[in-house]
Amino acid sequence: MDIIIQSLGFNAGENLEVFIREKIGSLNSDKIIRANVTLYLGPEAEPQNNYCEIRLEVPGNDPFVKRSSPYFETAVTECVDALAEILKRAKEKNLDRRQAEAAEIQDMIITDSIHEDDPDLEDVVR
Repeated sequence: MDIIIQSLGFNAGENLEVFIREKIGSLNSDKIIRANVTLYLGPEAEPQNNYCEIRLEVPGNDPFVKRSSPYFETAVTECVDALAEILKRAKEKNLDRRQAEAAEIQDMIITDSIHEDDPDLEDVVR
């Protein structure tokens, strides 16, 4: 997984980048191709003026989260927690879909085995 970190309007320190890489690395998903992290300062009038945006590139729709906090570390942690929940819901949805398809296939097999006594079209034509 590639992690691209951009800091707009300031230079992010090495410690912050290491922290971000550790947090994003904790997301347990094999499908993540790339994580785009953008850090920037908001307007000076706001007390919570440190923003973090994370977009995960995965097959299908890319989840995107934006959080603000007085500290970048807190904003990053909140973003990663939200993304973990999004990935968990997507995985459960996919699993439910697979189970529904499996049940549908099983029902088709059962109904086909009941109709095995019916003559085939080839037998009727001969």
